Amino acid sequence: MQHNEQPTNEQKLDRFKEICKTNGIKLTPQRLIIYEQLISTENHPSTDMLYQEVKKTLPTISFDTVHRTLLTFSEIGVAEIVEGTGNPKRFDGNLSKHHHFQCVRCKKIMDLYDTQLDRIPIPTAVPEDFQIFRASIMLEGLCPDCQ
Repeated sequence: MQHNEQPTNEQKLDRFKEICKTNGIKLTPQRLIIYEQLISTENHPSTDMLYQEVKKTLPTISFDTVHRTLLTFSEIGVAEIVEGTGNPKRFDGNLSKHHHFQCVRCKKIMDLYDTQLDRIPIPTAVPEDFQIFRASIMLEGLCPDCQ
């Protein structure tokens, strides 16, 4: 697994603030803390996982606020939704080019950096008038810990 050069969390935070401003989204303390928590982990957290962490800093925050905020982050392009088979939505603050592997037993999601995966062609069955912006691959199997 190769690991692409990624921006620092400080650079990600600066970009986040800029994108929020561009989209007319107010930078509340809650949004900043949720985003900081999201980019500080590689665990691809679910809403509940992030809620449990954010609640340590903001004990009065609601689950719904965290969930709506994550969906907003996805809509404005500062986070991506990673969905595996039969699981709750998981979120990824890593926007560099990568794919995912999910263990079907422990449900961990890991980043895959592989130029071969990046080069998989778009199938010819996709109509020509479709505009493809992104292709993402989710591999599923057993991680080394679960084998």
